[in-house]
Order: sequence, then C-alpha cells, then structure tokens
Amino acid sequence: MQRLKILAQFSRLSRWFAQNLGVSNLRKEQVYLDIAQSVTLTDASYWIQVLFSAGIATLGLVLNSPAVIIGAMLISPLMGSILANGLALAAGDAILALRALVNLILSCTLAISFAVVLVLILPFKEMTSEILARTQPNLLDLVIALFSGAVGAVAICKEAKGVVTSIPGVSIAVALMPPLCVVGYGIGMAVSLSPGSGLAVARGGGLLFFTNLVAITFMAMLVFLVLHIDSFPVRERVRLWRESNGESIWMQSLVERIPASERLKRIGSLPSRLLLILMTILLTSIPLYQSYNQLSDEISRKQQENELRNNATEIWQKNFGNFPDGKVRSYISQLSFREQKRKLVAQLQVVTSKVYTEAEREQYKQLLSAKLGRPLESIALNLIQIPIASNELLPTKVSETIKPEPPPTVAELQSSFLTAVESALDSLILPLPAQLMSYQAITSPLTPLRIQIAYFSPRDLDPDGQALLVEDIRSQLNYPTAQVNFNRIAPVAGTVTFALNQAQIAANQVQLLDRLGKTVQQNPTLQIEIRSSQAPSEVGSPAQKRSQAIRNYLQTKWQLGPDRYITKTATATQPIVQLKTVLKKPPQNSSPSVQQDAVEGGVTR
Repeated sequence: MQRLKILAQFSRLSRWFAQNLGVSNLRKEQVYLDIAQSVTLTDASYWIQVLFSAGIATLGLVLNSPAVIIGAMLISPLMGSILANGLALAAGDAILALRALVNLILSCTLAISFAVVLVLILPFKEMTSEILARTQPNLLDLVIALFSGAVGAVAICKEAKGVVTSIPGVSIAVALMPPLCVVGYGIGMAVSLSPGSGLAVARGGGLLFFTNLVAITFMAMLVFLVLHIDSFPVRERVRLWRESNGESIWMQSLVERIPASERLKRIGSLPSRLLLILMTILLTSIPLYQSYNQLSDEISRKQQENELRNNATEIWQKNFGNFPDGKVRSYISQLSFREQKRKLVAQLQVVTSKVYTEAEREQYKQLLSAKLGRPLESIALNLIQIPIASNELLPTKVSETIKPEPPPTVAELQSSFLTAVESALDSLILPLPAQLMSYQAITSPLTPLRIQIAYFSPRDLDPDGQALLVEDIRSQLNYPTAQVNFNRIAPVAGTVTFALNQAQIAANQVQLLDRLGKTVQQNPTLQIEIRSSQAPSEVGSPAQKRSQAIRNYLQTKWQLGPDRYITKTATATQPIVQLKTVLKKPPQNSSPSVQQDAVEGGVTR
C-alpha cells in the first residue's frame, strides 16, 4: 500500500512537471526519437563536427585563447551521446545504451587522436594557462556539470523556443571537448617530450571529462524519469521506429547473440541503475575532493597574506606614517611576510624623510604583535629604510656683495641641456601595458637632437598614442624639430617541462632558454622570472634543482649573473618551470641613460 502511494505521488509530480514545461505525449515521442537518431554512426556531418571541434579546441588551448575554445564548445556534438546515455538509463533501453556508448567511445577516440596528431605536428609545446586550468578539476566542476546536465535535459524536452537559448549555454558550461583535447595534448607531450608530465596532463583532462560525463548522465536520467518520458505510447512508437532502423536492428541482433540477452534488453531494475551511477559519482568525488581541499588551502593562504598586509599597513600609516604636525614622514614601498623557523618575518621597505630609531622599530613590533594576537618573540622585523633628500638645511647668510655671474661654459650648457632632457623623459608615462625601459638622447651636427625610447610591451604602441607622446616630449623640451623613435622589446615567456624526479633539461627545451637568454643579455633592464613547481608524487626538492639547472645553463651560455633572475615557487600537478622576462626595478634615485654621440664630438653620461 505504501508503495502504491509513493507511485501515485510520483505520477502526480511527473504530470505537474510535464505540464509546466509544456511536454506533451507527442513531444515525449519526438524527444525520444530525436535522441535515438542523434547517436547514429553513419552521419558524416556528425563526425566532421567532432573532428573540427577537436581541432579548434586543441589550437585554442595551445594559443591560450578562451574565445577560440568557446567556439569549439559550441560546435561540439558530444552532448547528444551523453543525453542518450541518460535517457537509456531512465528508460532501461539496452539498445539505445549500447548505441550511445559505442558512439561516445568512437567520438572520444577520434577527438583525442586528432589532438595528438596536431600536438605532434606543432613545433612548440608550452603549458598554457587554459591547459593547466583543465588539469586540476575539483568538486565545483562536478556541481557545475550536475546543474548543466539538468538544464540540458530540460532544454531538450521543452519546445524549440527554449532550446535555442539554453543549449549553447550548457555547451559552454560543461566544456566537453576541451578536456578531451587536453588528454590528447598530454599524450602528445608524453610521446614527444616528457612521459611523466604528459601523462599527468592527460590524467587531469580525463578526470574532468569523466566528471562531466557522469554528472550530465545522472541529471539527464533524473529529468527523464521525472517526466516519465518512456510512457507506454512512447515505447510503442519507438518500437515501430526501431523495427525499420538499420542500426537498431543490427545492434539488437548483436545483443540477441549474447547469453542472457533477455535480461539485457532492459538494463536491470531502476534502483540498480540509480545505485550504479551514484556509486560512480561518489568514486569520482574522491580525487575531486582532494583537489578542492588544495584549492581551499591556497585561497585560505592568500586571504591570510592579505589580512597580514592590511594589518601591517594600517598600523604603520596610523602610528608611523606622519609627523606629529600631520605632514607625511614616510610610505611603504614594499611589504612581504614569510614563516621562518617558527617566526613570522615581516619585511618592510619604506621611503622616509627621517630615519626611524630602534625604539620606533620595537614599538611597531609590539603593535603588530597585539594586532595579530601572536607573542612578541614570534615576530621578527626587517625594516629597510630609503632616506630621501631634505630641504631643512638652508643658507643662513647671504653675501652682501653681489658679484656678476660669469657666462656659462660649454660644459655647463651641455649639463643643463642633459638635465632638461632627463627631466622631460623621466616624467614620461607610457600607456599600459607598455613600460619604459631606457632612452637615449643623441646629438650630432647632422641631427641636432634624436631621442630613442625603448619600451617593454606585448604589443606596439598605438600610432595616435605615439604621436601624442612625441608632441609632449617636444613641448617639454621646447624643441619642435626633435626626432623621437620608439623601439618595442617584446616579453618572452614559456614553460620547461621535466621528467618526474629529474632536473635535466631536455634538448628540445633549449630553444626557449636561448630566446630568453639572448633577450635579457641584450637588455640590461630585464630579468628572468623563474617559477618552479613539482608534482605531489616527487620526492625531495627537485623544483630547486630545476631552477638551479636553468640558471646554470643561462650563466654558462649567456653570461647572465645572479642579479638577472627572480626565483619563485608555484603550485602545479606537473614537474614544470614557468619562465618569463620581466622589467628590472630601477635602483632608488636612478634614471635611464641620456647620451650624446661620442663619435661626432659629444660626450656620454
């Protein structure tokens, strides 16, 4: 009796849900047949879509282009096969389940194989952020896939008006094709570059795709169950269609050859099917939960760092930043924290007009200790003070005898000219992301003044922006005929991959290091930022050895000393080192060079 009541309530819920979505019996038949027909193996357009979407997604991942990747998501047809699996589990349709499974396996194999071929053909194999983002799925990806599967199933069942707006969004949200291409990228890396790193990338992409697959199948199954899409009239209509469909007849003949084929015609009982897919989701959640914990720890660490910085900055500005009369005394130019030997080491670099005493340092430590709730002995302070020029010392006496000033010498005129050029160019502000590197002011008899400006930027300055900068320089110098030329230095970045527990640089990685070394050698204002990481399974500290191996190579071949590197550590699942050129911070009170052409009678500063 209790079971009959539950079935009656479920039936009422199903009718209410179907009525509110506008899903009639005729619409159920159409949805069932559309999904069954979508998993055909003979539709050439389907396989063309799989092939092209895999190619677009792979190139988008390599180029680190989100727009290209989204385009691949929109044309990928994999959603149909996954929804067919959900429908087969909801209806207990073994024939549809086998057809959908074969279609999905062949589609995944084709997409991965094509991605591998493209990766092997490409002359470079760098780990972009779009690839790395798909190698560490977590529980949030599972939740997104669950929501997307439900919306996708509802959108399929509704009338066409809702499908148009919903299906593209579902395709983008679950991103079925890019993870498959990440698997292909990882296999391509494993074959041609580094087996350990490549297989780690392939595992991450495969886990993300499997997460999406299971979650969408589960939610689609629930939606189709609630809609009771396999009602008796629908089953009869599907049976008549299947008797005339060649692929269904062929698949049914294969099933009938299997022993106990009668049991396979309907895929077990409904509780068994639900239990099977729930167990799969739970098993998938184990590695996802571990990744989620890592993400949570990373976010928590960053929040703690931000809180420390905010507290330290607030204490300094409130108690030490100003003189008693309210005038500004100092400001913090750099602030960092690190844990060392169970102590919190705070390093402050301040620009000040009056040097702080030891008592003031101790007072700051006490205030910081009280604010953070930590013992005073557990906090260490490293205060770096950069004094600035003061105007307090003024002449107290002025000579009563005013002597006529002699006319300026050539050297004084030359110095005055160079000072004016320095003043004009030091205040030059380039539009972002461009950064000023250096400049030269060259004079000669043929060209009275020629200014060459080198800037660091991933793209060229806009012509209109260059014209405005030229006019501004000429105006400040009051030199309307001055020639101003701009020379862009492009940043160089890339990733060096290593085998597990190894620090040896592979021969095919040397080209990237040579590009970096040559660029930094030719530009003294550049440095190389080295971010080294290691896989969780590695033993010891191979990340430090990899950084040292890269520095040794650059030192030997390109003569780059220790001051040309910034070494950092990063979190990743693969043994990689990320490299990029960055602009060196100039020393205090320094400025780029201003020169005159020594060949033609000038001097050099």
